[in-house]
Amino acid sequence: MDASKARARFSELRREEGLVSAVELDEIWAVLETVRPEEILGEWKGSEFVTGHPLNGQLDRVGWYGKTFVTVQDAKPLICRNDKGELYSDTVLGKGEASLWTVEFRGESTATMVYDGQPVFDHFKRVDEHTLMGIMNGKRFAAEGPFFYFVLDRVA
Repeated sequence: MDASKARARFSELRREEGLVSAVELDEIWAVLETVRPEEILGEWKGSEFVTGHPLNGQLDRVGWYGKTFVTVQDAKPLICRNDKGELYSDTVLGKGEASLWTVEFRGESTATMVYDGQPVFDHFKRVDEHTLMGIMNGKRFAAEGPFFYFVLDRVA
């Protein structure tokens, strides 16, 4: 699969209802472009791919909105909405906040959010200039997965 087909299929999978194949998401991930931490600074709205992962639906229940990367040393992994609709960084659920690093994952070095208070990593690759694909992994996940797959859309 080339990058153009991967981006097209990514867009199709975002619109699908029901389960999405993690194997297919991995095939897309494999051909997407890596990114540097400095390239992804800003505010991002998040959504998830429903693959049957145990985390599917959990973030919706806590009002997850997305992520904000203020600087490489100031990343907010769990921007949520409170009952009044206001955005806030949920540092209790996230066990702190995070920072951005370039980390090798699956043989490629790409921007990765490293959580401050728990052994969790969110790896990112570029779908297009306004969209990132993310894979969450960490100590609680088996090295070969299953992983939690998500999308970040840049907020203008």
